[in-house]
Amino acid sequence: MIVIQPSGGLCNRMRVINSAYILAQKKNCKLYVLWKMCDELNCPFEELFELPKEFKVYNFRSNFNLKKLWMQMTKKQRFANEDIENNKTDGVLKEGFFQSLSGSVYISTWEHFYPATDYHLFVPTKMLQEKVDNIAGKFGAHSVGVHIRRTDHTWAIENSKTDDFAQAIEQELKTQPDTKFYLATDDAKEEESLTARFKDAIITNQNKTLERDSIAGMHDALIDLYCLSKTDKIFGSYYSSFTDIAADMNGIEKIVVGQKK
Repeated sequence: MIVIQPSGGLCNRMRVINSAYILAQKKNCKLYVLWKMCDELNCPFEELFELPKEFKVYNFRSNFNLKKLWMQMTKKQRFANEDIENNKTDGVLKEGFFQSLSGSVYISTWEHFYPATDYHLFVPTKMLQEKVDNIAGKFGAHSVGVHIRRTDHTWAIENSKTDDFAQAIEQELKTQPDTKFYLATDDAKEEESLTARFKDAIITNQNKTLERDSIAGMHDALIDLYCLSKTDKIFGSYYSSFTDIAADMNGIEKIVVGQKK
């Protein structure tokens, strides 16, 4: 059995679980996911996704949760984030490390360790999928996702400037005037500014909750992610897993605004 405890935000966790699923397949063993509810993602797995048949999920809050501790401490091999980081190259576990893994492994990490572009494991709940479909139905013949990451993401703030996003939108409208832009951002001021500037060209998930320490906030984060994935291409933020996964899910073009050459 492989027990994975993914950490970080929603997209980091999705990448980690995908990696663990590939590892479990390569090792021909079962996969168990320990899903911690905390300030950065305070929501049970099944409030976001249908429970998959490929792995089992256990939600917990405290690191002293008895079942979590039992699942962790009874494994022959236990690895933290640093172990995974030091034992992978180009996003893939080193072969020697992979061969050393027994059938009873616990891993706690935010690092993805096998590249994956297949996100079939993650099926939004019926309620959330209906909301995504309702918004995506307004996209029209040509749509572009715009993901502006702010709050505490220093690299995105420094490299992916608001004016650069506005210029990218303007350039797209020059070539395709009927383009609709789905705007996903964690900054209400950014949404207000671009909506005022581009008016009917901007589509958003209105009246959403931005805080990730609530179920409502995580619902809206998932809606943003899946709506972005349904556009034709994405103008994304620098070094953002949210941008990356939104593009990867359906193999759409990703243009990172402000990306260093």
